[in-house]
Amino acid sequence: MILPEAPWHQRPSLKNLIAVLDGGKGATRFVGGAVRDTLLGLPVKDIDVATILKPDAVMARLKDADIKVIPTGIEHGTVTAVTTDGPVEITTLRRDVSTDGRRATVAFSDDWKEDAARRDFTINALFADPETLEIYDYFGGLADLEKRYIRFIGSAEQRIAEDHLRIMRYFRFLARFGQHAVDQATFDACRRASRELGKLSRERVADELMKLLAAADPVYAVQEMIEADVFANIVSEIDTNAGQILATLILREEAHDISPDPVRRLVGLFPKDTDKAIEITTGLRFSKKLRRAVACRLAVLEPTVSDIPAIAYHHGADAAQDIALLFAADDELEASLAQLKGWVKPVLPMTGGDLIAMGLKPGPIVAESLKTVEAAWIAEQFPGEDRVRTLARDIIKSA
Repeated sequence: MILPEAPWHQRPSLKNLIAVLDGGKGATRFVGGAVRDTLLGLPVKDIDVATILKPDAVMARLKDADIKVIPTGIEHGTVTAVTTDGPVEITTLRRDVSTDGRRATVAFSDDWKEDAARRDFTINALFADPETLEIYDYFGGLADLEKRYIRFIGSAEQRIAEDHLRIMRYFRFLARFGQHAVDQATFDACRRASRELGKLSRERVADELMKLLAAADPVYAVQEMIEADVFANIVSEIDTNAGQILATLILREEAHDISPDPVRRLVGLFPKDTDKAIEITTGLRFSKKLRRAVACRLAVLEPTVSDIPAIAYHHGADAAQDIALLFAADDELEASLAQLKGWVKPVLPMTGGDLIAMGLKPGPIVAESLKTVEAAWIAEQFPGEDRVRTLARDIIKSA
């Protein structure tokens, strides 16, 4: 089979890179996601190549050709070439010497099939000749890709034992490429090994989870993860009805042409308790920014149409949109979202100096009164300056 023509492998900088690495002599091939996604007719983001050349030789050739190169993972045979059209990851063919479920010790090889055998899924072990575009498929990846079937190469138990994160990767690929059918041997192996996820870096687990939730429709994968006890070993507090909650949320996203967002979907799976959600995201080593985003989206659990402008004012339009999608009643969702189109945060037409000019004595009471004015202004849906001055006069009298 021949890899279909695609813009990415016509890039002049990539052609030059391949020539430097003896691609025309069979020393270097395209591999992995670029091959897989081109066959599926999907956009290609990352380009990986495999080569029989040793890492030091790759580094030397690229430097001689004035191509910037970064030793991103040279101990495992990987360097990154920085070309004018973007980075290209280059990895020397490898075989595993030993593994412990988290990392592997490798030896370099010149055997293409041996390198393919250490990869995770059959659909990720496809090579393509950069000159002829002939595809090399050693483990049935083309047939699995046609069926959208996600299957480990060789023994699922062995592949998972080599790297337990492959459990998460399996369900992520099921979410992105699967067709609502699991490989039973793989599913059983994932379930048996699921408790090993607790030994992995929380950052790695969280990264895979967020990538999974970014898929167009991860509902089936999430339901299978629950069945396989995966969530029980990474986020045991998720809602027991998570699959249905996620399905409803996705229907709302699609109905209103709103792109998938993993943070929004994660909140849908979480307990509706801000403290508990922050505890979970902290345990998963999420950034402060992401933890704040989660907390914002749990600020109002039963929003009405009239609540949305205030939510947008305090937390931003994106958070208000997500709160509406997650928690608004069906008959209020459209009107809630409509208020956010073209949203620009209004500015309170009043300052502390204005309050003093209106007769309020300087001091802490000015800031307190200004907050009271702002709250009344928000409650009335951001009226103009004349109404704000009336509100301010009433508040000054009370003060």
